[in-house]
Amino acid sequence: MDFDIVALSRLQFALTALYHFIFVPLTIGLSVILAIMETVYVMTNRPIWRDMTKFWGVLFGINFAMGVATGIVMEFQFGMNWSYYSHYVGDIFGAPLAIEGLMAFFLEATFVGLFFFGWDKLSKRGHLITTWLVAIGSNFSALWILIANGWMQNPVGAAFNPQTMRMEVTDFGAVLTNPVAQAKFVHTVSAGYTAAAIFVLGISAWYLLKGRHVQLAKRSMTVAASFGLAATLSVVVLGDESGYLSSEHQKMKLAAIEAMWTTEPAPAAFTAIGFPDAKARETHYAVHIPMVMGLIGTRSLTTEIPGIEQLVDRGELLIQDGIKAYDALQTIRSVAPGSPVPQEAKDVFESKGQSMGYALLLKRYVDDPRQATPEQIRKAALDTVPPVGPLFWSFRVMVGLGMFFILLTGTFFVLSTRRTLDKHRWLLKLAVFAIPLPWVAIEAGWIVAEVGRQPWVIEGVLPTAVAVSNLGATTLLITIAGFAAIYTVLLIIEMKLMLKAIRKGPEETAPAPVPAAAAAIRTQRA
Repeated sequence: MDFDIVALSRLQFALTALYHFIFVPLTIGLSVILAIMETVYVMTNRPIWRDMTKFWGVLFGINFAMGVATGIVMEFQFGMNWSYYSHYVGDIFGAPLAIEGLMAFFLEATFVGLFFFGWDKLSKRGHLITTWLVAIGSNFSALWILIANGWMQNPVGAAFNPQTMRMEVTDFGAVLTNPVAQAKFVHTVSAGYTAAAIFVLGISAWYLLKGRHVQLAKRSMTVAASFGLAATLSVVVLGDESGYLSSEHQKMKLAAIEAMWTTEPAPAAFTAIGFPDAKARETHYAVHIPMVMGLIGTRSLTTEIPGIEQLVDRGELLIQDGIKAYDALQTIRSVAPGSPVPQEAKDVFESKGQSMGYALLLKRYVDDPRQATPEQIRKAALDTVPPVGPLFWSFRVMVGLGMFFILLTGTFFVLSTRRTLDKHRWLLKLAVFAIPLPWVAIEAGWIVAEVGRQPWVIEGVLPTAVAVSNLGATTLLITIAGFAAIYTVLLIIEMKLMLKAIRKGPEETAPAPVPAAAAAIRTQRA
């Protein structure tokens, strides 16, 4: 039985990445909620807010430990499973990862220890500063990772060096300020805030249903509802920005998300629901909302969004340009050291070099792209279409759940202002059942982001099929099975620890003793 090494390598990385991202959103969001709760404690000096911070801090700590353990494995995979990728773009991709490890991760990890063990050793304000530094470190970790990932989606500030056969940084500032990376960061962080808010909301609702820790649960729900409403609204706004940037930098991804097989007259309609058929190149039973996709994708009523068929034709032209660049590159590299490079080859590479990645798509069919037939060029152009069905449905699951979170957090926000959080048991039950839904939406979002980039590991620069290490199928199958087994055990441990902490509940501070004189006055009044 033949196994596709590229598919197995992608499967392994997808399993570890999706599993790791179970923990990341909750870490990002809970860290900020902890900081908010402790801020209220320092401002009011009310012990219940300290109890809340400590309780939710225990759940944060369990989740943080699991996230660190699973994240380290992912970084090793870049060198082990994707060695040519690491060689080709390591100068650029490695820098944000190194900064994340040296600055953000150590900042976060150091102050996490102080958060747990410094309650009786630091002043109130000192511990509050520590908690905010934990939150800042958590968010900075996400920033640097998403700068690296954003560069994969939109490779700016770098150029290919024909002598070293690698991509090299030309403008690190452009890498840092990459609009795709910045949009992904704020969108991902807002999604993490939403996940944490729904998590706190659901567990607090469970306490109210059980009649336990009522005052702590009500205050936690108030924080989660207000924080969550702001987060869910920002997710929608920032998601709109991501859609607009996709129309500029990843046109094929946007067309696949919409199952837009052909270019529609401007402004394009949004397909609310339908059943994409990749073979027939049409979407059955489609329900369209006029003009919405045009506004999201172009922010205008006059600009077209190209369809998949037109983008495939464009890809075929880019492949032909890429072949010319590849040929010029081989001429440049064949020149003996110290000898002049033919000017014609230099000119061709300078004008067509940005398309050379498209020529590498032909490596699936022929060793030398210059020997490709028209049929192979057409196949390579068709390869630029990502899986339409998974993208179409993942996007709609993500958006649908986002709308539900706005309604849920908005409803509880109104109830909190009226002080009637415990009056509607069916709403409390709904909040409990909603706990896992943010993770469904987040994982669907990552499927949209990463599957939508295929067949590229670096958009327009390096195809995924070229980036893998030369590993055997047996090695990959063994490691996939090993990771699946170990991660399943870790997930079970995580769930047991979290459930144990939730069932135990917070350790509430005993109320301060009432002075005798005050007690006598209260007795007389009674």
